[in-house]
Amino acid sequence: MTNPAITIKNLRKSYGSKQVLRGIDLEVYPGQVLGYIGPNGAGKSTTVKILCGLISDYEGVVTVYGVNVKENPVEAKKHIGYVPELAELYDVLTPSEFLHFMGDLYGLEKNVCEDRIVKMMSAFGLEPNIHQRMDTFSKGMKQKVLLASGIIHNPDIIILDEPLSGLDANSVIIVKDLISKLARDGKTIFYCSHMMDVVEKVSDRIILIDNGSIVADGSFAELREQQGNQSLEQIFAGLTAKESLGKAADDLLSAFDN
Repeated sequence: MTNPAITIKNLRKSYGSKQVLRGIDLEVYPGQVLGYIGPNGAGKSTTVKILCGLISDYEGVVTVYGVNVKENPVEAKKHIGYVPELAELYDVLTPSEFLHFMGDLYGLEKNVCEDRIVKMMSAFGLEPNIHQRMDTFSKGMKQKVLLASGIIHNPDIIILDEPLSGLDANSVIIVKDLISKLARDGKTIFYCSHMMDVVEKVSDRIILIDNGSIVADGSFAELREQQGNQSLEQIFAGLTAKESLGKAADDLLSAFDN
């Protein structure tokens, strides 16, 4: 059997007295697209930051391709590409300068890096802007550069946190197709999003966490079978909502009843 790309054992993390992760156990295999979802505050971002080596004071064991993330973070990061939900680009740089900088960090040869930059910027429709300062870019244009920076070193594991934010419809189609093709090439995709319809379509396995614990794990078809043939949005609400969401909407509207 193939060894897991990501192994998480009894992962626990607290901020002061608040326990954010309560013993996460998870194995993710090469070629899997894992949808990692949960409500705000469930522990998704903390899991991702630990996996990327950005947080080291946690309990449990996290490995990527057998490399312990806490003990050897630099080696572990060589396997990982990360596209965060919110990131500050160096606006005074051009896409070419920024991506060359990222390529240098990963030790890419200059000609290889240049070739990948041109091809990726062209695919995203940004070739005319490749030498333009990014302080003039829209959010969607910056997001395309961020996506390119996360995969420029051809990582084994690609962590995407709301990667479609700000993208136009055509770029969304490109990214969704890219995710499928990367998985077919054996890449592991760790996909975090609140867009349930997209998670439903791109993921072949879905992990739902709530209050720091895994409450559902399976393919969308398996989750539907377990939860009564519902949409992922309905499954999400049923497993995580503390009260009726319809009632919450009514309560919001009641603010105008005066």
